[in-house]
Amino acid sequence: MDKIIPLIEHGHKDFGENKVQEALNKWSDIKLKNQNIKLHLIGGLQTNKVKFAIKLFDYIHSVDSEKLARKIFDEQKKQNKKVKIFLQVNIGNETQKFGVDKTYLGDLYSFCKNLELDVVGLMCIPPEGEPSTKYFEEMSDLNKNLNLDYLSMGMSSDYLEAAKNNATHLRIGSNIFGSRI
Repeated sequence: MDKIIPLIEHGHKDFGENKVQEALNKWSDIKLKNQNIKLHLIGGLQTNKVKFAIKLFDYIHSVDSEKLARKIFDEQKKQNKKVKIFLQVNIGNETQKFGVDKTYLGDLYSFCKNLELDVVGLMCIPPEGEPSTKYFEEMSDLNKNLNLDYLSMGMSSDYLEAAKNNATHLRIGSNIFGSRI
């Protein structure tokens, strides 16, 4: 928290978190005192944590299934709160990663729009150890094809390349705060 408060005092408004439970402990009181802060869930979201995520987060960058989309829809109705959604694409077709296969992206997008979820963009994490450029270019094309405004991609190691490919949301926490312990 000692690194976050000075940023808030300086006027920074958008922050990302990987884990719902960590975020609840860290941000609940801060958001009550600073209602202009926008909190982004950039890590995976399990359906059993959706009610907590909707309560705290303004953006969810990791929607990757109809089941999760439905759960978010149901919980938003219960809480009378809408969050902004990014669809997570498994751009490298990696079995160990979350994200919708790009061949099913249109179906998931349509499903979310039918639920009237506020889908604002796409998100990806390209394969580690490979050049990110081709994946970022492909994500930019997918985002344009769906006519979405936002694109969440790029981390501390490749954010400059992501920015060149129209990323609007960059995850550069370790460059600012240091590596996670």
